[in-house]
Amino acid sequence: MNQPAQWDIASGVGVTALMVAAARAIETHRTDRLVADPYAQAFVRAGAYPVPLPTRLDADTDPAVPWAAMATYLGVRSKFFDEFATSAMAGGADQVVVLAAGLDTRAFRLDFPADTTVYELDMPRVLEFKERVLADEGARPRCRRRAVPVDLREDWPSALRQAGFDPTRRTAWVAEGLLLYLLDEAKESLLSRMNDLSAAGSAIAVEHISSAHDLTVLAQDPLHRNMAEKTGVDLAALWATSQDFEPEQWLADHGWAVSASPAPALAQRCDRPLDDTTPQPMKFSVLITAESPSL
Repeated sequence: MNQPAQWDIASGVGVTALMVAAARAIETHRTDRLVADPYAQAFVRAGAYPVPLPTRLDADTDPAVPWAAMATYLGVRSKFFDEFATSAMAGGADQVVVLAAGLDTRAFRLDFPADTTVYELDMPRVLEFKERVLADEGARPRCRRRAVPVDLREDWPSALRQAGFDPTRRTAWVAEGLLLYLLDEAKESLLSRMNDLSAAGSAIAVEHISSAHDLTVLAQDPLHRNMAEKTGVDLAALWATSQDFEPEQWLADHGWAVSASPAPALAQRCDRPLDDTTPQPMKFSVLITAESPSL
């Protein structure tokens, strides 16, 4: 991840959290929404990004940016990770760890059991912004929630343990919108640490773009270039230069039972197919779940 030592919600990868919040707000305002995030719009407004980010589709939405298609994809993705986390809790896990949590609000909007603990890991300034907006909105988590300010390039397992994480208990690990920004060695390190901290019966969910797709080619997608020009955010410049690591194979090699679902197939099952305006990296995304065998 080629990023400065610190970034906030208006710089580097932090900006992508605002863009995802904008897409979730758009999805929330749809009558056929796949997810509902009551705080997404507040995040976008408080972020005050120099280029206006929409929170609903209307006449003022810039047609040069495929907001509708992005909101559909992110709605499908959010639904996938929502269902993964709630299923893991129903299966006996009582800890959720959200890596690079950004403006994730699952602790506030999902019906987790009250004794669930959700750990949200991200950069300090991103979490500070998030806490401020949630406090202003009067938000109250539906379960125990612990924000863990830490750089994932550093010793985040120690910070997680210090926050109360118990590696002897079943855990649901969420890595949504993260691996694309990590170099291959960082991806492997991340999964290795999750593996080491996982009790039997734990589960992992990650989003991944296979090495079968050349990101340097995807970055030249006209839709992507238009979006970069109009929003001032060139996502391709934030992507990792190496994408050869395959998390599906790594997890299988380490004893996890793995299932992979291409995003277009998931979207089709949700009756919200990805259309031709969907940026190519989203079309080629694969959403992976893995379960550690129970003893």
